[in-house]
Parts: sequence; structure tokens; C-alpha cells
Amino acid sequence: MSGDALRERGDRTVMEAVTQATGITGVAGPGNGNSGLSARGFTGVTSVMQLYDGTQLYVGSGTVTFPYDIWTVDRIEVLSGPASVLYGQGAIGGVVNVVPRRPNPTNFENSVRLAIGSDNTFRDAVDSTGPLSSKASYRLDVSHNSSDGWVDRGQSDSLAISGSLRVDMTPDLHFVLSNDYGNQNPMGYFGVPLINGQLNTALRYKNFNASNATINWVDNWTQLKTEWAATDYITIHNDVYWLSTNRHWREIEAYPYQKASATILEGTFLEVYHNESQYGDHADATFRSEIFGMKNEFEAGFDLNRVRFENSSNTPFAGSATLNPFNFTPINFTPTTTAPRLLTHTDQYAPFTEDRLSLTDQVSLVAGLRYDHYDFSRTDMAAHTTTSRGFSSSSWRTGIVYNPVPNIALYGQFANATDPVSSLISLSVAQEQFTLARGKEFEAGVKGSLWDNRAEWTFAAYEIIKKNLLIADPINPAITDQIGQQSSHGLEASFAFDVGYGWRVQANGTILRAKFDRFASSVGGVAVSYAGNTPPNVPSRAANLFATWNFLPGWEASSGLQYVGHRYADNANTLILPSYYVFNLGLRWFPTERIETAVNLYNALDSVYAAAPSNGGTQWVLGPPRAIEASVTVKF
Repeated sequence: MSGDALRERGDRTVMEAVTQATGITGVAGPGNGNSGLSARGFTGVTSVMQLYDGTQLYVGSGTVTFPYDIWTVDRIEVLSGPASVLYGQGAIGGVVNVVPRRPNPTNFENSVRLAIGSDNTFRDAVDSTGPLSSKASYRLDVSHNSSDGWVDRGQSDSLAISGSLRVDMTPDLHFVLSNDYGNQNPMGYFGVPLINGQLNTALRYKNFNASNATINWVDNWTQLKTEWAATDYITIHNDVYWLSTNRHWREIEAYPYQKASATILEGTFLEVYHNESQYGDHADATFRSEIFGMKNEFEAGFDLNRVRFENSSNTPFAGSATLNPFNFTPINFTPTTTAPRLLTHTDQYAPFTEDRLSLTDQVSLVAGLRYDHYDFSRTDMAAHTTTSRGFSSSSWRTGIVYNPVPNIALYGQFANATDPVSSLISLSVAQEQFTLARGKEFEAGVKGSLWDNRAEWTFAAYEIIKKNLLIADPINPAITDQIGQQSSHGLEASFAFDVGYGWRVQANGTILRAKFDRFASSVGGVAVSYAGNTPPNVPSRAANLFATWNFLPGWEASSGLQYVGHRYADNANTLILPSYYVFNLGLRWFPTERIETAVNLYNALDSVYAAAPSNGGTQWVLGPPRAIEASVTVKF
């Protein structure tokens, strides 16, 4: 997905853009960094991996907070299904790679954008790139956003800065040194409680969080990329990087409704700090040759990482208060017991290889293999105890591509992948005892274009089975066994068509059946089976429809419709999040070639919907209401 196209569409965040890709839906909340995703029946950052410029951030406590601002994005790449061969553990559902804008070594390009919208929303951004000399070029992107928010005390602000310097030592060798920084203070909103299991729309704009709630996420990514075309047949890449993140939450997260007293019992008064650093190197070499007259492309490489993760908190999260849900004074919460609780170190290495052999001009075979090893140590900072564990896993895939005609490709593949039982670098002592979960996928599909590329379409069918889930022992529920299994079967399709007369239509959708094949939890000391149930936060239907119309020279109207089917918020499938539609409208006018003005109307029908569950599904994080935003972009 092109960054330019996403900005023209009016997308404001990476999450808005990603959830319009085929089969991707959101499970975003402040606890996961507003970045949780669902794909092909699997949810969360441990199953839907998120990369930045091809680099994987090892995830602590299920939280990813960067990238988030669409202004700095060159493109977003979505790879559905297992991708462990390329990226290691944590990619059974798929991979989302956000690629930032980088220097233009040939032309100067500058742009400024200003926007104002509902709820005192202000956005300002600058982009500048161009050559510094015959061998050096630069790029600088800066984006700032602020808003009062659509709920009580919903203020937020963010700053994103992306800078890079490219040096072309020779026509075949270049380096890119970059630093990408983000500082977010997102809206401290964890949803509204359900009243007797139902949403009361009178609570739509209420914020039950503490009056002095604080959320701050600071991320910094420094990378040195090298690309060397050593010969016409050999290309070498190397990426050395340092990633760091510092996060802080101080808030009240739980607001269960008390039916007997018709009040809200606020709980989970917490303060949490994350401090994480990751040093690593990724290298690969591609060799193009012929084998018995058949074209062959072979790639081999390795990953090395060292990760330090520290968690400080006020565990146990004590505190409670009783409120009238319709008329209350927000609570001021000041923790007194916040201290370091957890320190982990993770060392990882992985060799990998892939090969593509063209049997004929129409048939190609593809295969890949990867081995990962992790040395993990965990220190309990309160008890002053240390444990350690090593993990190893292998993953592989193989497939075939057939081009019956130049503009149609049929493919099939089998992939074998791995997933951690939880965020690998923040495993508990109990979780350390288990191996990585394993998954396998069968997929077949077709991609094609028609009418001189005026129409493009894709179709895919898949089955994914994930084993080694942690479940309660059916005989002794106090014991946890690694014998669970879940699966998903689905269809995905997309279509884009230049209709003519200034019209372009794009659509995508997914239909899937995800279920627990073998799964149980301990409820009141009894093992309760959830076999046959749908995993939480997985919709069985999702679709997106976009249309643009250039109805006059310099004028473009657009519309977008997003549909997400009903989801369950719990393993028992008793808490249902209803399906919803969101309809957006846009109008752009280009008074000159270098000036663009735009007006976007978001959630034009003012749909009230649950974007994600919270507090075990007893709360709903509501999607934003109708909002309007006007912007002007000047290029020079």
C-alpha cells in the first residue's frame, strides 16, 4: 500500500491504514500500544508480527508502540500467513512491514501540510528531501499532532521525526544512516462499562480513567543499511541497528458494573514502566545463476539480536472506588509502590536461506528454511532470583508458482512456523517451562490483471493449524498442559478497477472460520472445554470498499466503507461485540499543481461501535464518532 495513496485517502495513522488491507482487522488499545491486529484467525503482536523498515522489534508484554504516524510512511507491505522463514518466531497470522520514506538522490522535494479538525485537532508536518552532492542525499520528515479528544479528558499529542542520510560510494554500493523517533501521549481511554451486558449510549463520551492518568511512549530506531551489487549476479545487504523504547502508564483500567447497587466499581489502579533496548544485525546475500539451464535465485543470511527488557510496576494493582456511571468526579491516583519487578536478557541468532528455481518460463519452485535459537534469562527484581532457558525452532516453506499467461499467476504453498506462548522477552517463570508453539499452513491462490492492467485481482484460500497451546489439564485443572490446538480456514479476495470517466474502485474482503480444536480453562477449579468456540477478537467476515471520482479537472471525491463482522470477547463466546460499518467521505481540490486542499468526513453516519474489548470484554473501547478535518498541502 503506497504511503502517498494512504495520505490522499485521508488516513491519519498506521493503524487506520493497515486495517484496510485484505483480512486485517484491529484489536487496538492503550495496553498493546494501540497496535493490536487480527489476521487469518490469529491475534496480537505474538501472532501478527509488525516490522519497521524490515526490522523486527522483540515484543515485551504484548506491546508495540512504533510506528504510528502515516506522514513518514513510504509504503506498507502486508504478507498474510506464516512468515517465520524470513522473520523468525511470532508470525503465524502474518507480517506487516512499515517502510519509511528515504532520501531522493536525484530531485529536491519539499512539502508542508497543515490540518484542523473536530475536537480542536491540529496537525502540522514537513517533508524535505534531495541531493546534497553527487554522492550524498538526505530526507527529513517531521509530524506533530494534538487533539482534545472526543471523550472527557481525552487530550493527546505526538511528535514523529524521521531523518536519513544516503551516501552512494559507487554506483553499486550505497549506505543509508537513519534515525526514527516517536514521542506519543495518546488518549488515556480504556472504554466504557457495559450496563447489564449492554452498551448505554449515554456513556459514549465518558472517560472513567483517573483525572491524572498518564500514558507516554518514546521510541527511537537507529539503523545503518548497506546495499552492494558486488556483481551482476550477487547482491549483498546488511542492516545494523539499535532500537530503544521507554513507556509509562499510570491509569485505572477496570470499571465493572455492579448490578445490585447500579454503580461502577473502579479497580486495577496501576503504574507500569517499560525500558527496552535491542541491538542487532541482519545480513543476506542473493546469488543469481543457472542450474542445468534453469534460472535460479538463491538467498542466504543471518539475524543476530541482543535484547534487554525491564519492567517496573506497582504490582499488585490495588485500589478501588465506587462511582455513579452517569455523574461522577474522576479519581486522582498517585501510586506509592512502583519499583523494578522484572529484568530479562535475550540473545538470538538465526541462519536462513531461500531459493527460487525457474523450471520453465511459466513454472517456478520456491523453498525456504530457517533455524532460530534463543538464550533467555529472567531476573525477579523483588525476589532476587534468576532463571534461564534456551529455545530452538526450525521453520520452512515450499511452494510452486505457475504463470499460464504473462498476467496471471497461480500459486500454492505449504509453510511451517513457530509462535511463542507469550511475548518471548517477558515470559513468566511458568511460561519458561514450555516450548514454542508450532503452526502449519496450506495456501493456494491466483493473482492477475486484465484490460491493460486497468483491473487487478487476487484470490486466496488457506488452512492454518496451530498446536502446543497452553490449556488446563482435563483431569487436574490446576496443572497447565501444552496440548491445545486452534485452526482457521478462510478465503480472501481483492479487486481494483479503473472504470473510466474518472472512476476507480477498490474492494477487498475475507471470510473465515476460526475455532479452538482443543482448548480448556480452569473455571472454579473445573476444566471447562471451549473446543469448537471462536478465539476472541476474530471476525468471521471483514471487507473494505473504496471509490474515487475525478469529476472535474483538479477535483476528486472519494468514499470508503469498512465492515467488520461480530467478534467474541471471551473464550466462552458469551460476550459478543456486534458487527459494524464505518463510512468515510473526502473531497480534494488542486488549485495548482503544487497545492492540494482536502476535507475529510470520518464516520459520516456517526456509527456507535465497539472497536475492541477491554477488561475481559466487560468494557468496550468505542470507535470515534463523526469528525471533520480540513487540510492544505503545499509542495515546493
